[in-house]
This record gives sequence, structure tokens and C-alpha cells, in this order.
Amino acid sequence: MISGLFDLLAQVAIAIACMLAITISACVGRRRLRTTRREWRGRVARAAPIALVLIAVLLVNRTVRDGLQGLSWDIGFQVTKYFREIEGTAILWFQSFASTELTMYFSFVYIYGYAFMLIFPVIAYFALSDTRPLRELLTAYTLNYSLGLVLYVLVVAYGPRNTELLPQIDTFLYTFRPQYQYLTGEVNRSVNVFPSLHTSLSATIAIFAYRTRDEYPKWFALAVPLAVSVAASTMYLGIHWAIDVLAGFALAAVAAFASKRLVGRWSVTKELDRRFDSDVTTRIRTATETLTDGGVDGDGEGKRRADDERRDADERSEPTGDAVLDAESTSNSTEPEGRKREA
Repeated sequence: MISGLFDLLAQVAIAIACMLAITISACVGRRRLRTTRREWRGRVARAAPIALVLIAVLLVNRTVRDGLQGLSWDIGFQVTKYFREIEGTAILWFQSFASTELTMYFSFVYIYGYAFMLIFPVIAYFALSDTRPLRELLTAYTLNYSLGLVLYVLVVAYGPRNTELLPQIDTFLYTFRPQYQYLTGEVNRSVNVFPSLHTSLSATIAIFAYRTRDEYPKWFALAVPLAVSVAASTMYLGIHWAIDVLAGFALAAVAAFASKRLVGRWSVTKELDRRFDSDVTTRIRTATETLTDGGVDGDGEGKRRADDERRDADERSEPTGDAVLDAESTSNSTEPEGRKREA
């Protein structure tokens, strides 16, 4: 099993790397990449606080998720039968369109397309001089995973493929490629299907693609149909109920809206300063400001830009040679008139 998982991870990594290389070339472009090479330290410094929070949330999610299943059974609401009663055979309707080509497409989208969607916008927004879209995206990721974990604890629901309430369901993902279960088993749990994080994160990325459509029009054109495909794949493959998908869309809307409100109004370093040793956070803030101002840029780009701006201002304030000559000529031409008036 371990060797099969490693082989699959290697295949996924290679495929995603190729997809990223093509999309970065087509959507980001060389000019932004050259600028990023000069300014990357400042951008890292500005995005680092929320990136660290996201990493912490992912680690907590990974660490406590199995341990919280017992708590979930104790305090959570068991809703699988209600989902089945509300939806009826909606999932079977999706599977009624089954074909080899659709199964290949949705399996690819669910595994490869989803991972690609999570990674590319981080790279694309890091390539923008304005780091706000990147910080908002990372904040939205954090909210998706945090709120998702809370809902996983409070709502106990088996997916369509894991319940006897829908025996006619087909597990296309595993019949198409059985080794996929090694990968999904590492990240999914049979009772954690509400909401669909595949849907919520994909929809979140589509919302951000819409917000940045002026900067990345090609990415917007790709992200929206890909997000819809990811959501559809979760139902076609029998992994999620339609209710899970709708909840995923709602979670995406909340995360996208909240991230826009939070970024710029709430500071991680200030919150740390309030709760912990102020000396530590002062050093963090000082280092961040130094990086942001370009003082630690390897090529001193920030300092050079400031010097260039000062020189331009000085040149604009100094009169040119032609202006000096014109002023002297005007003075000489008006002097006789003054003397005539005195006479």
C-alpha cells in the first residue's frame, strides 16, 4: 500500500508540475515573473503571517481530525438518512450519464484538477506586486479549512458510496483506478462529507478568479468551468450528496466575503503583540517592514527605486537651460520700458 501511495503521489506531482508550467507561461507571463524575482522578499514578508496561520490550521486539521471522530459521534447530528430522504435519487441521476470518457474526465478533475486549482492561484497572486489578492486567498483557504473542521465535528454524514441507503450507487473512481483509494484514504473520512471542501475551495478560487479577471483573464476563463467540474465530479463519483455540494458553495461565499473584510482590518502581528511578548512581535514587525521596504532585497531594488524617484523630483524642480535663457531675455526686454516710465 505504501509503495502504491508513493507511486501515485509521484504521478500526481509530475502531472501537476506540467499543468502549472503550461498555465504559468500562458497566464502569468515573463514580465511578472521577472518583477517577482526582484521583489519576492517583500512579498513573502507581507504574506508570511497569514501563510503561517494557514499552515497551523492544516497541521491541526491533520492531527486532530481522527481524534475528533469520537467527539463527533457524541455531540454531532447524524443526518445521513435525512440527506437520503431529501435528495432521493439525485446522485443516481448524475450517474445515469456514465460513460468511460466521463469517468476518466471526472476522475482526473477530482484528483489532478483539484490539486492544480489549489496551487496555481497562490503562484499567480504571488506574481502580482499588490499582495492583497494573495493574502485574501490564503485567508479564505484558512476559513474554509477551519469552518469545515467545525462542521465535520457537528455533522455526522456518510457519503453516498459509504451508505447502505443507496445500494445502487457506483464507485466509479475506484473501479476506474483502484489505487486512487490509497490517496483519498489519506485525506478523506467516510463520515466527513458535509460540507464538500472540494466544492468550497474550488468555488472560492473561482470567486477570486472573477475578482482578478482584469489581471488574469485567461485564468478566469479556465477556473470557472474547472470549479464547476470539480463540484460535479464529487456527485458523479458518488463521494458527496448534492446537499454537501450546496453547503460547499455557501461556505465558499462566506470565506470569500469574510477574507475581503478581514484583510487590512486585522493584523496577525498585532494580535500576537496583544497576547504574547511584545518584544518578540516587535522584532517580527521590524523584520517584516525591512523586507517590505526593499532594504533586504538582494539587488537593492527598493533602495534604487527610491533614489530614482528623488532624482526625478529634483530634476523637475530645477529650471532647464532654455528656461533660464527665456527668463533673462524677458528681463532684458522689459527693462527699457521701465526706464521710459521713470523718465
